Amino acid sequence: MKSTLPNHVAIVLDGNGRWAEARGRPRLYGHERGAERVREVARRAAEKGIGTLTLYVFSSDNWGRPPAEVAGLFRLLRAFLRREVARAVADGVRLSFVGRRDRLPGGLAELLEAAEAATAHGTALHLRLAIDYSARDAIVDAARRFAPEAGADPEAERERFRALVGPDVDLLVRTGGEKRLSDFLLWECAYAELVFTRRAWPDFDAAALDRACRAYRRRDRRFGRLPRRRSA
Repeated sequence: MKSTLPNHVAIVLDGNGRWAEARGRPRLYGHERGAERVREVARRAAEKGIGTLTLYVFSSDNWGRPPAEVAGLFRLLRAFLRREVARAVADGVRLSFVGRRDRLPGGLAELLEAAEAATAHGTALHLRLAIDYSARDAIVDAARRFAPEAGADPEAERERFRALVGPDVDLLVRTGGEKRLSDFLLWECAYAELVFTRRAWPDFDAAALDRACRAYRRRDRRFGRLPRRRSA
């Protein structure tokens, strides 16, 4: 089946630090510029009619980075919330956050909860930020909560499990030149179309999102089936 517009786009925000170092600037400068890109890309996603945009902001493995860089990333997140929540409400954007919240620094979990509550009625775009996120941990957590029903239809069971993990991804984009998933939305990306770009996240703009969507539309999504034959 020929692809149309992806309903759920997920992006790995990679290359911020290397982008800054290539310009002789500290790594945090790249993260600052990357944070500015979130608004532009989210706005373009809403204009295109994309329903959900999930951005990989901070992985559970990122705790292994230098403490000063980690602290700087969370300062940027606080600034983002102070700056963007009111704008999200005005633009009809719903914000939500996936990942662990028990390890976030002082008061940040409460700020995330407040942002979710303030934007809960947004319908123009569902913007999900993955923070302290691990897909493996998310799957394990869902498995703990999942209670199989004896004799249930396998497809129905899969749908019940999907509700615990998250919505299927149509298009996954990874910036920064790497070609791997890095523990991001592993269940949800089972049939996602993958686009890898050498462009670092601070350079990924609305036009880059348009190009990724055009690449998606050229894909033939068969989901394991044979292509449909045209009738004579």
